[in-house]
Amino acid sequence: MTLSAPIYVLKQQAKVLSRKEGIPLDQALDRIASQEGFSAWSLLSAKTMSKKLVSTLFAQLHPGELALLGSRRGQGKTRLSLELAIQIMRHGGKAAFFTLDFTPTDVADCFKALGEDLGAYLDRFLLDDSDQICAEYIISKLASAPVNTLVVVDYLQLLDQKRENPDLTCQVQQLRSFARERQLIVLCLSQIKRSYDPASQPCPGMSDVRLPNPLDLSLFDKTCFLNQDTMQIA
Repeated sequence: MTLSAPIYVLKQQAKVLSRKEGIPLDQALDRIASQEGFSAWSLLSAKTMSKKLVSTLFAQLHPGELALLGSRRGQGKTRLSLELAIQIMRHGGKAAFFTLDFTPTDVADCFKALGEDLGAYLDRFLLDDSDQICAEYIISKLASAPVNTLVVVDYLQLLDQKRENPDLTCQVQQLRSFARERQLIVLCLSQIKRSYDPASQPCPGMSDVRLPNPLDLSLFDKTCFLNQDTMQIA
């Protein structure tokens, strides 16, 4: 859904409406949001911020890179990764989503919430929720993936659950080498420790990544941390 004007202009319109009709600013904002097709200003604002975050990620991630996207549960990292996939596919690229957390129905619902039909992307989007997902499995499934394919791993810690799989360090090294050799973008979603306190820092950091077993996080070419509408990329 495209806004009729930039968000700062819509805010100005709400202030004018508030003064003109003598109503609280929050009510004026909701009325402006309604005119734009949203039930509340908070939803309009969240949608706008989401687009900004996607644009930031789109500009920062490059073929051949292994990246980490971490946040506490409920902060929208999976949705953000799917928005990024849609953005890349709109630009002619392909995307793959390997998940041990979401079901195909969950992914379809997420596309729908984003105003997209998953069925329209089936020629460019690989969705895999196999219990066998690990680095070797991902590499085998993407043997013929073209350059610039986005590969989302949902999520990092679940790769470490099966004893028969190589340890997490080995798997991350495999994914890093694969990204470089094939010039793909591999984005691993990551959990964050419960001890992370947003009151003390706006975004989580490297020390907040939840790791049941040791992992050298310097293996990642980029790290992205998300908390509400704030993102930090390094």
